[in-house]
Formats: sequence, structure tokens, C-alpha cells
Amino acid sequence: MNEQQLQKIKSADGFIAALDQSGGSTPKALALYGVESDAYSGDDEMFAKVHEMRTRIIKSPSFGGDRIVGAILFENTMDRQIDGQDTAEFLWSQKQVVPFLKCDKGLADEANGAQVMKPMPDLDDLLGRAVGKGVFGTKMRSVIKEANEAGVNAVVDQQFEVGHQILGHGLVPIIEPEVDINSATKAEAEALLRSRLLEHANKLDHPIMLKLTLPEEDNFYRELVEHENVLRVVALSGGYSRDEANRRLSLNNGVIASFSRALSQGLTAQLTDEEFDGALNESIASIFAASIT
Repeated sequence: MNEQQLQKIKSADGFIAALDQSGGSTPKALALYGVESDAYSGDDEMFAKVHEMRTRIIKSPSFGGDRIVGAILFENTMDRQIDGQDTAEFLWSQKQVVPFLKCDKGLADEANGAQVMKPMPDLDDLLGRAVGKGVFGTKMRSVIKEANEAGVNAVVDQQFEVGHQILGHGLVPIIEPEVDINSATKAEAEALLRSRLLEHANKLDHPIMLKLTLPEEDNFYRELVEHENVLRVVALSGGYSRDEANRRLSLNNGVIASFSRALSQGLTAQLTDEEFDGALNESIASIFAASIT
């Protein structure tokens, strides 16, 4: 593990940029960017288009390690290059941004008010490639839709089981048990989630990271933020607008952003480079400010 990267993630001011839309969410991400489906044909062209978008964001003068501590990549992005360097290598060597990899394969069908992750039979191979490309850690997402103890426990238990596999490769897992912001029992689900997360965190031998939905109660996850086995707690925007996500984030001290849609909100392919860099700078500045409370 890279000690410089570890210290940056642990203590530097800033936030994590989530640039990890995968196959299912890529067309939507491109549409929001102003690239409609008739602009590409098939997956290869689609992924090439989204890599152009991510490259434009990463290479922007507004995007750097002074305000962004890490970036989460989709596997396809990890396997591509920017200016002749592997994307993860470019992020660290040129931008001083720590690279992470989204490693899950999507969600299983809902059971007990939750969706665990689909099986990942090739995970060890993927993690080995990630290590070879200089990736620091991983991210994997499950979703909790109801305050159902069996569902919450299934999500958290699976996340930590896979997390131990990831730790075995010398990578730091970001465990992401997202609580749906539209859940009718969101606060109750968060109470169940916090309890189960603390149970697992207390048993760890190596630190992990957590990516959590912004809670209904301010500083609700303080115990986890201050936990010796939790390297950092980051927040997802989860469908909140950037303004609302920033407002909620600023009320949760010690939690930093790991936004995707809220980060790229307002960025389009049609903007000039000057307009694009200005819009991205505005977005980064607002998320940074909310992340250092």
C-alpha cells in the first residue's frame, strides 16, 4: 500500500470524485452530459464517449489534488489511458488524486427491503489487475430500501465479507450500503444500519472506508467517523441536488463527499473548455467547502 496515498485519504482536506458510472448507468450519464444515444453505436463506442467525458473532467485545471483527495473509476476506465498513461497512474502522478475502483457487478433482486450485490466470481482476478495498475482501494454498492433488520444485516454482512477479500489483496475497501433517499423508513433504516456497521467495525484488523447516504439526523454517524478502524466516512449524493447534498453534508462534521451526479451537474459536451472548467471549478469549490466542516 502506498503510504503517501494512505495519509492523503486519512487526513487531507478535500473529497472523493465518483467517476464510476457503469454499463447500466452510462447512457443516462452521457445524456446528462449532452451526448444522446444516436451519437454512438454499441458498447465500445459508448464507453469511448464516456471516457472522453471523464478524461475532460480529470484533465481540467479545476480538477486536482488540492481539493480532490481521490477518484473512483469504473473498470473500463481503469483499463483505458489518458495521455499514454493508465488512468489510475495519471490520476496519482499528474494530479495527486488517489485512485479507487468500483468492483461490484450490480445489484441482486430485492429481498427483505434491500438489494445485496450480485455474485463476483472474477473478483480476485480484477483485484489483482487493480493492484498492478496502482489502484489504492475499491468501492462496492448495495441498497437498503426499508427498515427491515434482515435486509439491512444481509447487506452489511455481505459487504464486510467481500471487504475482507479485498483487504487480502492489500487494497482498502469502500463499503457502500446506500439507504434510498426516498425510503418511507429512512431514519429507522439508518438506525439499524449504524448498529450493524459498528458491530463489524469493532472486529476489524485493518481499516476500511464507509460510503453512506446523508442521514436524517445531523452527525448521526459520528461514532463511525471517529472509529479507529474506519479510515474515512464519505457521503453519496444519492439523487439529492448538489445544493441539497452540500447542505446536508455541511451538517455532518468529519464526513466528506463522494459525489457523482452532484459533481457533474451542469457539465455538458457543448460547453467551451473555458466554460467547462469554470462550471467544474464552481462545482468542486462548493463540494469542497461542504466537505471541510
